[in-house]
Amino acid sequence: MDSYDKLVQMYEKKLNTTIHTGRWIEITQERIDNFAKSTGDIQWIHVDPKRAERESPYKTTIAHGFLTLSMIPFLTESNHPDYFQKNYPSMRLRINYGLNRVRFPAPVKVNSQIRAKTTPISVRKLTDCVEIIYKITVEIKNDKKPACTAESIVRLYK
Repeated sequence: MDSYDKLVQMYEKKLNTTIHTGRWIEITQERIDNFAKSTGDIQWIHVDPKRAERESPYKTTIAHGFLTLSMIPFLTESNHPDYFQKNYPSMRLRINYGLNRVRFPAPVKVNSQIRAKTTPISVRKLTDCVEIIYKITVEIKNDKKPACTAESIVRLYK
């Protein structure tokens, strides 16, 4: 049995079980503004607190959906070296292969806190790697609806 087979067996036991819940992270106006500057998405609902207070149905600025999505590696701590060693023994490289079913059910209001939960839902050995699909749920503190749900596809190489 090679290291790919061992990794597949390890993850088959974890399927449909939450394997990680991240810590709460506050989404500040500074973070929203920096994301807006770096992407060019400067729509007022994100970057103009006074106008948002007057005109937005949320009465405040909200984070970009793509800001929330882009924070998944940070929120899941999946790129931290300790996480990598613990969860992908004998693998040297992990790449993001893509995303399925991305949705933004609830807005992230400025100064809200978010965190992510990670649940593996599929694992398979391919010719030169192992592919794992995770369901990622980004929660908003004190909100019943999540900020984001997505299936993250990663591929691991030895």
